[in-house]
Amino acid sequence: MDVLMDAQSKLVPEMMELLQQRYRILKLVKMAGPIGRRPLGQMAGLSERETRTMMDTLRGQNLINIAKDGASITTEGLAVLLALESSMEDWSGRTSIAKKLMEFLGIQSVKVVAGNCDTDSASKSLLGMEAAKQFSSKIDEGKVVAVTGGSTIASIPLHIEKFSGTNNLLFIAARGGVGDDIGLQANVIAASFASACGGTYSTFYYPESLSEEAHEAFRKEPSVLKMLELYDTTDCVLHGVGDAQTMAIMRNSPTEERDMIQDNGAKGEAFGYYFDQDGNVVHRLRTIGIQTGHLEKIPLIISVAGGSSKAEAILAYMASAPKQTILVTDEGAATEMLKILVNK
Repeated sequence: MDVLMDAQSKLVPEMMELLQQRYRILKLVKMAGPIGRRPLGQMAGLSERETRTMMDTLRGQNLINIAKDGASITTEGLAVLLALESSMEDWSGRTSIAKKLMEFLGIQSVKVVAGNCDTDSASKSLLGMEAAKQFSSKIDEGKVVAVTGGSTIASIPLHIEKFSGTNNLLFIAARGGVGDDIGLQANVIAASFASACGGTYSTFYYPESLSEEAHEAFRKEPSVLKMLELYDTTDCVLHGVGDAQTMAIMRNSPTEERDMIQDNGAKGEAFGYYFDQDGNVVHRLRTIGIQTGHLEKIPLIISVAGGSSKAEAILAYMASAPKQTILVTDEGAATEMLKILVNK
């Protein structure tokens, strides 16, 4: 923890609580603005009266603007957020948690955002904001970027700002879509990334219920061969991690397959692979997409998942994740993961 902030918190503990609340409100306005008072209060877990007081104070300091369409952050507000970010992360303990997790997991880095996706509606957006920050700061121009489906990955494009070279990025689906919600399928999310960055995208459709014979025939299609070439040259992957049983249910997997997955100790799922607590693959879907063999050669891998209920699933995937992985998670999942790891 920052020495000055530590001393201040001991001398005037109520000041630090107030600072944290205002910092959170300012960050939520940046993330969701323009936003009205009521939805902002719901996201922050404050009453409407408390939210009004916070907003009036921030407006008085020229940190936010308030208009008919809601509150939005000012240039001065952005500068304040940037200046406070490192100290606030240290003071909250999230930096320490992230460092411990990184050492346990043996990956490139871990970023922990506030909250718990299981109970806090704002946390998923904070995950998207942090993942967008990591992506924008580390991707080079002229790259192939593969993205998976899911609501967490779908939240990332909302927070990406165009920067030099983004128009040269090509976004592709890491694999076929899952479930009935087309807006959360990888092809649609790839298009959202391309729109946010001003880049391009390439769609790829693959039905998951093909027989082995149909699967082999499908692999010879020109569109599939083209996609396989792109998978071999992928420079970045952004992906989620799912709970094994939840993903099997989403895919309408047969009862016997779900039972087999459970009996084999599957905890987590990513890229159509089901992993046990030690990172062993206990089942995989017959599909065309990013394979575990591709991951070792991909220089930038950003894994995004949160919620304490996903702790075991994230650990199952991370047990065999490539060393260059960046994990973006929330306090709920991170704290639960550390408990599991310490008690092993």
